[in-house]
Amino acid sequence: MGAADFWNNQEAAQKVVAELKSVKGVVESYRALHTSLEDEISLLEMSDDAKDADHIKEVAGKLPELQQKVESTEVQALFTGPNDGRDVFVSIHPGAGGVDAQDWAQILERMYLRWLQRSGYQAEVIDRLEGEEAGIRRVVIDVRGGSFAFGYLKSEIGVHRLIRNSPFDANHRRQTSFASVDVVPQYEDVDVEINEADLRIDTYSAGGPGGQHVNKTQSAVRITHLPTGVVVQCQNQRSQIMNRKSAMRALASKLHQLEEAKRDAEFAKMYGEKGEISFSRQDRSYTMQPYTLVKDERTGHQTGNIQAVLDGALDPFIESFLRWKGRKY
Repeated sequence: MGAADFWNNQEAAQKVVAELKSVKGVVESYRALHTSLEDEISLLEMSDDAKDADHIKEVAGKLPELQQKVESTEVQALFTGPNDGRDVFVSIHPGAGGVDAQDWAQILERMYLRWLQRSGYQAEVIDRLEGEEAGIRRVVIDVRGGSFAFGYLKSEIGVHRLIRNSPFDANHRRQTSFASVDVVPQYEDVDVEINEADLRIDTYSAGGPGGQHVNKTQSAVRITHLPTGVVVQCQNQRSQIMNRKSAMRALASKLHQLEEAKRDAEFAKMYGEKGEISFSRQDRSYTMQPYTLVKDERTGHQTGNIQAVLDGALDPFIESFLRWKGRKY
């Protein structure tokens, strides 16, 4: 940052500054916690059980808060991956289960949007296709503005299974539904060289909510990268130019993801073995009937409070995944 030409490339410089800010946040959090703990320990060592009973009681009351801060700092120390500090695209697609699966995908969309809002991220839906009867057929969320977006959300990659009595079945029989969640680190198109000759760009009228302007103009954009077959689309911006820009960012991110998959066996495994979104695999199970339980099949972490999870209480599952992954590797 001290180089004379550091700010010549504004975009690259801003990324370095953002990365430094994330790292400094972890270091400063650790230092503040370390100082706080040292101060409390020193005061306790000098305390007299009889004379300082009130102070000892006060420190005891702080223990749960201090423990939570220690655990939070430990989690942040697990962010060692090269992409952990990047913004992300979160995509959700229904799998086996028909209209129930489409409804399940929409429930997951709501869950993640609530967690993102609660966690201080900026979340913008850039592509969304509603189901004919209920739910959604796909959604892509652009996540920005927070710290370690990929670091936290990589725990959500995989197949999510829901077991419940179907609200779409006249007899309310039990139904198992599946949806796939993918989280892709964001790379601007300047990070990945894309040959315009390799692209097929289609425009079409956006569907779903958005008003007359959105539905009457060819504002939606679909970009196909011909050499790889990767397809991205964006329809939720009000202009074709904005939709194209968002779609190009998504394409650059997916192409970079493919390149990393070739170089990194673990990354390839994470993305390449999701397979069919059905009974053959599930990474997290959500059971509503005959009992309530959310269980991560990888880490074993579970809770009976399914409603809290669906309302965005994902932190225990995310932290359990990070610790599990840290122990595993």
